[in-house]
Amino acid sequence: MTRPCLTLLALAAAATVAHAADGEPTLAPVTVQGHYDNAVGTSDAASQGTIRRELLDSRPALRPAEVLEYVPGVIVTQHSGDGKANQYFLRGFNLDHGTDFATWVNGMPANMPTHGHGQGYTDLNFLVPELVDRIDYRKGPYFADVGDFASAGAAFIAYRRSLPQPMAQLTIGQDDYLRGVFAGSTTLGNGSTLLGGLELARYDGPWVLPMDLKKANGLLTWSDGSAARGWSVSAMAYHASWDSTDQIPMRAIQDGSLSRFGAVDPTDGGESARYSLSGEWRDRGDQGGWTASAYAMHYELDLFSNFTYTLDRGPTGDQFQQKDDRNVFGAQLTRDWNHRLAGRESRTELGGSVRYDRIRVGLYDTVARVQENTVREDKVGQTGLGLYASNSTEWLPWLRSVAGLRVDQFRASVDSSLAANSGSTDDTQVSPKLSLVFGPWANTEFFVNAGRGFHSNDARGTTTTVDPSPPNDPVSPVPPLVATRGYELGLRTEAVRGLQSSLALWKLDIGSELVYIGDAGNTEAGRPSERYGVEWNNRWIPLPWLLIDADLAWTRARFSDSAPEGDRIPGAVERVASIAASVKDLSGWSGSLQWRYLGARPLVEDNSVRAGSSLITNLRVGRQLTKNLDLTLDVFNLFDRDANDIEYWYESQLPGEAGPVADRHIHPAEPRTLRVTLQARF
Repeated sequence: MTRPCLTLLALAAAATVAHAADGEPTLAPVTVQGHYDNAVGTSDAASQGTIRRELLDSRPALRPAEVLEYVPGVIVTQHSGDGKANQYFLRGFNLDHGTDFATWVNGMPANMPTHGHGQGYTDLNFLVPELVDRIDYRKGPYFADVGDFASAGAAFIAYRRSLPQPMAQLTIGQDDYLRGVFAGSTTLGNGSTLLGGLELARYDGPWVLPMDLKKANGLLTWSDGSAARGWSVSAMAYHASWDSTDQIPMRAIQDGSLSRFGAVDPTDGGESARYSLSGEWRDRGDQGGWTASAYAMHYELDLFSNFTYTLDRGPTGDQFQQKDDRNVFGAQLTRDWNHRLAGRESRTELGGSVRYDRIRVGLYDTVARVQENTVREDKVGQTGLGLYASNSTEWLPWLRSVAGLRVDQFRASVDSSLAANSGSTDDTQVSPKLSLVFGPWANTEFFVNAGRGFHSNDARGTTTTVDPSPPNDPVSPVPPLVATRGYELGLRTEAVRGLQSSLALWKLDIGSELVYIGDAGNTEAGRPSERYGVEWNNRWIPLPWLLIDADLAWTRARFSDSAPEGDRIPGAVERVASIAASVKDLSGWSGSLQWRYLGARPLVEDNSVRAGSSLITNLRVGRQLTKNLDLTLDVFNLFDRDANDIEYWYESQLPGEAGPVADRHIHPAEPRTLRVTLQARF
């Protein structure tokens, strides 16, 4: 992959940091009051909220995408090298790499439809956590302004537009971890602000095969005005390469032929790049206004994996390459008005969005990253159009309604290497939404939410009529869009001083979990399913310097039809929990202690094989050495537990084995890991 865009952006970002450091800072420090913006009266659902920068700064993150773990109920893991998208869990979904959870960064969608590895693939390794300003999150399909991939939830990540001072940060850690972050902002002659950021990192990890992760990441943002009336333009560039230790069979660990941190195929790995240009504009006042955004992005991925070892192709091995090369263009426009409806205070919002992906995607048999055979290659043009209307009206001092309607249209053309799998397809989804908010009484609100949503399927699956792998059996195309239906009852209370608590009871039905299996190049028709559960989230500030978070979730997930193999959904986590205590401004000391629990889950439909639970403890201790110099120690997996990030059950065949063996395949969580960070501000 070529890297000129990354080089230019990195140089520009470094120049911005240097310019900002030339003199006294021109921007006043921003003081964030509290870790959250989830007070009574600010949300349309009990499971909706906002995470502020102060909380993001208080806890350690092993990987960039773990910023999503601040969203209550979300668990982020990894089953491969750290350059690959993470594995996400929420509300009884093993979201794989992002399906059914929509993620946006600075107004750009991060989910990739018709992706080479998996539908909705969400690679957040380009995130720089130190530059994230806030995360707005939602659960369920109750919001009209979000469409594809948002059935389980959505997160909107916004970067900072200025820094009070330039900063340089260096982190060193075990297993050859080294990371540097440099960022700063400056006010230009016309009053606008230019922010630049640069991240460089490398890491080998605890693996027998060193991961050899190399990452470079740059950001430039030019902005003017305020969040209500202003604009910003951002350029981002990211490149990473790595070697992977993918999941390995338990039988090899138990007989001693492999370490828990060993690899079967030492040539697995990948390379990824992402370059984007985006802009946002707002002109909003007391009576409403306009909001617009647009983006253009180029993305590349070459991923080499081997999950079955020698099962399919014998001694040469089963390694395959998944390739994705795309250009993405999109825009959103909204207009809202504050007015009166039947004599009541009301707000109406109209919006539209368009996204076009031009994709070259391929699946190949490989040996040591050398292509041996083309399974399939496709050129895909995919367009998504969305229109919505939403109205919020306060009918009584204690009753507010939010009603919405969204219409989405999907169009795709597929030019496949196998002519029988070429074609065009389109589909339309109409999604009504309704929320009722009651209260507040005694600083307590009650919520009723219902809505219809959807997720798209891989465009290749909608035109595939022949299995691309020999003997080329006929297959049935899948529908482009799959409907979901969600319901929620909830409450949020601040009745106890210093304690903010919310409780949500929810249900989500999916007509059919139809997916395109990127690892095999064909489609698989899933069964209808239903999930319901309870989430209980708490934020308590017993002392001015102490914050306690406790997020607990329980889910029941089942296939809703009858089948002899059983009704359990493999990978559906039943219980998750996160409990953290954070201290700040304690005579120059700060810190946090966090417990993260990932519950047991079935690995097969009849529940005869289950993945075990895990409890990971992370610690952060910080010390302000001087006014502009901080030292931080992060300890991940404090008690060095032998936990697994992921577990699967399937057949594989190791070299030397006479035939396939059904077995548990695991990717371990990293052992106790220490990292030390020194941050200087100028």
